[in-house]
Amino acid sequence: MIEVKDLHKSFGDTEILKGITTNFEQGKTNLIIGQSGSGKTVFLKCLLGLFDYEQGCIAYDGKIFSKLSDAEKRNLRAEIGMVFQGSALFDSMTIAQNVMFPLKMFTKQSKSEMEDRVNFVLKRVNLENAHNKMPSEASGGMQKRVAIARAIVNNPKYLFCDEPNSGLDPKTSIVIDNLIQEITDEYQIVTVINSHDMNSVMEIGEKIVFLKNGYKEWEGSKDTIFKTDNTSVTDFVYSSNLFKKVRRMYIEENE
Repeated sequence: MIEVKDLHKSFGDTEILKGITTNFEQGKTNLIIGQSGSGKTVFLKCLLGLFDYEQGCIAYDGKIFSKLSDAEKRNLRAEIGMVFQGSALFDSMTIAQNVMFPLKMFTKQSKSEMEDRVNFVLKRVNLENAHNKMPSEASGGMQKRVAIARAIVNNPKYLFCDEPNSGLDPKTSIVIDNLIQEITDEYQIVTVINSHDMNSVMEIGEKIVFLKNGYKEWEGSKDTIFKTDNTSVTDFVYSSNLFKKVRRMYIEENE
């Protein structure tokens, strides 16, 4: 579990995060949503340890990040997998080399052990025949699956995804959502997803944290979001006619 208590983050005189308290549970897909400028990207970077913060704390399974030594922080980072918005693959490396990169950085495994692990995770994301391809030869959906394979190659306890469906068509987005949820459940990872995709919210939002103007405005699940009377949430989630219709159908079926 990742626990966040009274988190404050400012840049100069501008306070971005204003006392956020929440937690992200193991084995669940936890989504952070909100409009541009709500603070969700800054929040994600604080969770990753990329930004310091002025007040509050973040604890990974009881270990408070700010109190860890440099060596302990490095060990913790070895337990974190990250899927970047643009996949962030190395253009000069093959797909297999991209996936192997974290193993070389964080482990002392032999070459054969690393190759076995790369083979395993590429098969897990249905890319068992893509080892020698270059990223430029892969579609956007394939690149995201490579990024997921690289993120889980170290058997992480924590998986962070920044807009994993950005730039993908709706059908491929569903494939990526389902893959992330399957991996989260299968390996019982704490998965945190920064997303603006309402299809993802409705499909895999087992825990949803909605930010507005740096505050935690609401939290719940894909089921309870249908029932909320919080107008900030409903205005954001049901901004399209499609989701307004879905909400009406849900309310009518459960009256």
